[in-house]
Amino acid sequence: MQFDYVIVGAGSAGCVLANRLTENPNTRVCLIEAGPPDNSLFIRVPAGIILLMRSNSRNWRYYTVPQKALNNRQIYIPRGKTLGGSSAVNAMCYTRGHPWDYDHWAELGNDGWGYQDVLPIFKRSEHYEPGENAFHGTHGRLNVAELRFRHPVSEGFVRAGVQAGYPGTDDFNNDVQEGVGLYKVNQKDGERCGVARAYLHPALERPNLTIMTDTLAHRIRFQGKRATGVEVEHKGERQTLEAGEVLLCGGSINSPQLLKLSGVGAGAELAGHGIDQVHELPGVGENLQDHPDVLVVHRNLKKDTLTLSPWELPTNGLKGVWDFFYRRNGQLTSNVAEAGGFIKSRPEEPIPDLQLHLTAAKLDNHGLNWTFSIGHGYSGHVCILRPKSRGSITLRDANPRSPALIDPRFLEHPDDMEGMVRGVKAMRGIMAQEALAPWRGTEIFPGEQVQSDEQIRGFLREKCDNIYHPVGTCKMGNDDQAVVDADLKVHGLEGLRVVDASIMPTLIGGNTNAPTVMIAEKAADKILGLAP
Repeated sequence: MQFDYVIVGAGSAGCVLANRLTENPNTRVCLIEAGPPDNSLFIRVPAGIILLMRSNSRNWRYYTVPQKALNNRQIYIPRGKTLGGSSAVNAMCYTRGHPWDYDHWAELGNDGWGYQDVLPIFKRSEHYEPGENAFHGTHGRLNVAELRFRHPVSEGFVRAGVQAGYPGTDDFNNDVQEGVGLYKVNQKDGERCGVARAYLHPALERPNLTIMTDTLAHRIRFQGKRATGVEVEHKGERQTLEAGEVLLCGGSINSPQLLKLSGVGAGAELAGHGIDQVHELPGVGENLQDHPDVLVVHRNLKKDTLTLSPWELPTNGLKGVWDFFYRRNGQLTSNVAEAGGFIKSRPEEPIPDLQLHLTAAKLDNHGLNWTFSIGHGYSGHVCILRPKSRGSITLRDANPRSPALIDPRFLEHPDDMEGMVRGVKAMRGIMAQEALAPWRGTEIFPGEQVQSDEQIRGFLREKCDNIYHPVGTCKMGNDDQAVVDADLKVHGLEGLRVVDASIMPTLIGGNTNAPTVMIAEKAADKILGLAP
């Protein structure tokens, strides 16, 4: 089976590339995905994220190694395993980060990746329902919409943020970002509009596109220093897909793992697993960054939030089903994390250093603790935006079915711990405002007994988690830890690019899905010769 391009991974980046590269009917593209098609009702229904968090078929359900700074806890890392990747299972928040993030990439030596370079690509990729302006476009494939349903407590949270002294905003994607408000979401007509729906579905009938689901990549094949194809397992059979160019879009966990399984990485690690080295590239799997996150949780006096109570689900659930299927509104159109903001933890911060999400439900351990979510409450997420801790992805063994060893080293840098302490205090300050008084019951986490900085640090060691934004493990740059150049070509090799969030040299200050779409759009321009 011979193709011009083999794309490994049908996530947010892979779907974009599959669409863009097959616009030329003479270009043959094969897109492979380890998971099944995106034909689940729970993907279409926005609130289905609650069940997708637990899915065994459409979620990789990774765990970290024990985290030293978090009482040696193993942290759950959900990642999408279906067409659309994590855009099929995420909370659909459309944010891009701060302009500084991209200018910083350019300052690190990545020409063409500054904010003014990437803003036109963001605008080109979106259909922004509120209307075109200096920061948004209306002719792109990725639909960005207003929420069709807002829990009252979400709107109360925004008012409380303003009462706490933070500016209100209706757009987190302008040139200042700062403020509290309601998130715009990747939805269309009340349904999820992930990247598969936006980019891949319109290309499904193109005869020059081959899509292989339930197909696991085993290794990239090389002749000398040139990638020539991908060895895969499909329906129990091994086969090789020959390619003029291999485009690796597996994400920040799977892309470095596949490179190492293919002999690209640090020689000592590869030799320890009996893998013949093709190319020495010590940065593969290094530089892992993710947003640490923690919850401030209150009981709800008004009992108008989401609950898994078996006594209330029959009534509320039936109404939600009716509203969704007959009106395309109601609670099932909620992205669950409706409100939030980007704020400064202290006045001297030049740009926002904290992100907030408000979930209209009691949550613990990603909602995996079902019994905790019985009863009414609301949960305030807070994360630091630019953590200094750096982790790694390493091989467990040479078996492509074995999950990699994921070590983000959450909060190991002391500045990250102190930033999270300030974040908890900021969230508590918002939660204490008059606007939330009608809902405010007792504080469950951290709890009234936790007041001093040292007590908050202890709470963080016990409860700090993550908010699903791993990046950086195949970073773009020119230093000795860089894996790809500014064209996303792997250093020292031919016929191989990495196109996904792993190429980010530093973590952007926000959710990472929209930036991943931008990265893939920019890569397509490079591949097609439409950009210098």
